[in-house]
Amino acid sequence: MTAPPASPLASMTGFARTEGIIEGTAWAWELRSVNGRGLELRFRLPPGFDTLEPALREAAAKLLRRGNVTAGLTIRRDEAPRLMPDPAALDQALALVTELQRRIPGAPPPRPEALLALPGVLRPAAVVAEDEQVTRAREEAVRQGFLAALDGLVAARRAEGARLAATLTGLLDEIAALCRRATEEAADQPALQRTRMLESVQALLAEVPTLPEERIAQEVALLAARSDVREELDRLDAHLYAAATLLAEGTAIGRRFDFLVQEFNREANTLCSKSASVALTATGLKLKATIEQLREQVQNVE
Repeated sequence: MTAPPASPLASMTGFARTEGIIEGTAWAWELRSVNGRGLELRFRLPPGFDTLEPALREAAAKLLRRGNVTAGLTIRRDEAPRLMPDPAALDQALALVTELQRRIPGAPPPRPEALLALPGVLRPAAVVAEDEQVTRAREEAVRQGFLAALDGLVAARRAEGARLAATLTGLLDEIAALCRRATEEAADQPALQRTRMLESVQALLAEVPTLPEERIAQEVALLAARSDVREELDRLDAHLYAAATLLAEGTAIGRRFDFLVQEFNREANTLCSKSASVALTATGLKLKATIEQLREQVQNVE
């Protein structure tokens, strides 16, 4: 019934990860996206990287329309602690060892590694302020990593969207087949309703023998209007065409598609209420079940 979508359909579900190392710092981005009514972005950034959020949020809003997106950044600095000798402690240890050597004839001279191994001689070096250029390079690497992860998330959502488009197309084809079956089954509807009308009119005349012919004609016309399902079937056919058009459009159709599915469901409910046969009712119920499956899948469309 429908051709493959010309434009890429995007799902709101996706995942992407990027990582790298710069200036002794390992970083990793993880982006996750699930369904949402609008676009909601949540950033989880370690201290010192908060200033990047406004620009990253703006970049994400340019590529994503809907979905709850979580962006998490992890930072790990793999720097070994630097040790420096304590001059005062080293001088004191050297003086003690030298004096001890002088007192012991033939004792070997003190070895440097032995002196440094003495408690208190070595201590952690004072933290040196990081060069601003290094800080900027690290922030730029993290920013580029986010943009790469964002591209990966968009690609993942489109890949999921391609699978989703195939599912939606299959469901629409199934709905079209059910509508054709309902059209065939509704062909006997006038005869069935004519019988019901005659029974109703006879019952009405039994209660009110002097009922005017005009009133009888009104009752017959009302019953006929209530039994005619051609209007519902015509509207379902129009909705199928609108759905195929949306799929061909592809981009940012989720909200409109969701509204269209509500119209599908409304017509299917009316068709079932007007049905005068078991077969047409059964087809109408299958139609409602398939439309519900369509609704569930449409919730994933961006």
